[in-house]
Amino acid sequence: MAGLKKKRRIQMILAGAVLLSVATALVIYAGRDAFEFFRSPSDIALDPPRPGERFRLGGLVKEDSWQRGQTHSFVVTDTNADFPVRYEGILPDLFREGQGTVVTGKIEEGVFVATEVLAKHDETYMPAEVVDALKEQGVFREDTGG
Repeated sequence: MAGLKKKRRIQMILAGAVLLSVATALVIYAGRDAFEFFRSPSDIALDPPRPGERFRLGGLVKEDSWQRGQTHSFVVTDTNADFPVRYEGILPDLFREGQGTVVTGKIEEGVFVATEVLAKHDETYMPAEVVDALKEQGVFREDTGG
């Protein structure tokens, strides 16, 4: 009788471990598209995202690239590479050329179609992701923030 209880207990532990593994795999599979990774224009040039992948693109709004209208078009640059962006909607009040920005969306036909645009909010702020990307490129200056 004691051997049967031990065998039954081992079976229950194994069944629990299998169920836990399956549940973990389902959670990971369901959440794989929920993460939005940050990329700079240089990162996209080196390693293009898979079709339909949502991610964040960050850098500086290139001077003389912003075309205003119902659909805004501008170029995000990290000074080594540029990437065109299209956004339909109202841009933040502090959005302007030469300033840091992070846009969320995906690439369609060679243009980043943004669903959200974030802009710096004061004289010294720049999103940390943009600062890191600009530091990697060697163009970030601490004294001016850009």
